[in-house]
Order: sequence, then C-alpha cells, then structure tokens
Amino acid sequence: MQAFIQEFLDDFQRNFIVDNRWKYIVDGLETTLLVTFLALILGVVLGFVVAIIRATYDKTKKLKVLNWICNIYITVIRGTPVVVQLLIIMYVVFASVNIEKVVVAVLAFGLNSGAYVAEIVRSGIMSVDEGQFEAGRSLGFNYVQTMVHIIMPQAFKNILPALGNEFIVLLKETSVAGYVALRDLTKGGDIIRSRTYSYMPLIATALIYLALVMGFSKLLGLLERRLRNNER
Repeated sequence: MQAFIQEFLDDFQRNFIVDNRWKYIVDGLETTLLVTFLALILGVVLGFVVAIIRATYDKTKKLKVLNWICNIYITVIRGTPVVVQLLIIMYVVFASVNIEKVVVAVLAFGLNSGAYVAEIVRSGIMSVDEGQFEAGRSLGFNYVQTMVHIIMPQAFKNILPALGNEFIVLLKETSVAGYVALRDLTKGGDIIRSRTYSYMPLIATALIYLALVMGFSKLLGLLERRLRNNER
C-alpha cells in the first residue's frame, strides 16, 4: 500500500506539478465554462424565439414563412453532428476571417443547443391546456400578453428539468472544441497526457466534468423544489 501511495504521489507531481502543468487544466476549465455559459445564453434566446414562432404557427397558422425557416434550421442542426457544425463554422463560414476560436465555439454550440431548446420549449407551450389561452382572452389579454403572463410561466415549470439536462449535454459537448485547436478542459488534459504518457490527466478531466454535472444537478433540484413550494 505504501508503495502504491508513493507511486501515486510521484505520478501526481509529474503530471500536475512539474512545469506547472496544472495550469493546462485550470485554463481549460475556464475556457470550457466560458464557452458553455455563453453558448447556453445564445441557445436559450434562440430556442425561445424559434419555439414561440413554431407554437404560434401551430395554434394560429400565422408566421408561415418564419415557421418554414425554423423547421429547416431545426432539421439541419438536429440531423448533423455538432463536430461537423463546429468545423464548418470554423473552416467554411469564417475561413477567410481571423476570428477568436472561443467565438466560433460559442456560435457552433449555441446554434446547436438552440435547436434542441426550441423543441423543448415548444413542447412545454403545447402541453399547457388550451383552456389557459381562452382564460387569457377572457381577461382581455391579446395573444402576446397571454403567452407572456399565463402560458410561459406554466410552460417553464414543465420544461425546467429538460432545460437542465440540455445544459448538462452542452457542457459535455464542448469537449470536442479541441477540433478547432481551442484549449478547453479536455484538450488541456490531453496535452498533459501527451507529455507524460499517463492516464492521470484524463481521469482528472473526467472527475472535473463529473463534479460540474453533479453540482449543477444539485442546484437544479433545489430550484425545482422551490418552484413546487411556490405552487403550494
């Protein structure tokens, strides 16, 4: 046991202490969190807009052209891998432009997340009883006021677990950002591994992702309980 502990400590020092290699992990974590949160904001905003357009068409048959565009967007994004989307944005869309790789990653992951958020939000809107729309109209609300004050608050409670799951998926999807040479958490761990030929950096990377997911899941659970308490 003592020999095992000593070997572990030696490996730890070689992987993280020597040449300040721990900075690859820390800097990569910062990049991962930055890309994730900015992409989440973009995805949520875009997803809500697309969902409202599609839900409006489903209920009123208005916004036909916008609904058609949204359908194409969702079909293309959901039908192609996020890695391919990332590469297309980097090497096709911005091929002739000197652009920060973080911006490329945020756009790619944000656009990808937006398609899934749109379907989540639309399903939440459609799950609200039609009588709620009629109740809003009877109170003198127009369609927009009914959506804002009556439908969306109820829909948000229904879709919160799914939105939380989308954030978790988005956090893990950012691990492919290394394909465009962005030094995220996964890339940082792999750089250390390539220099030490040790499994430890990859295990450390996996544990950090696991801790982030568990922490966010805990916060999401607290928010869900608070919303249930408010209903009472």
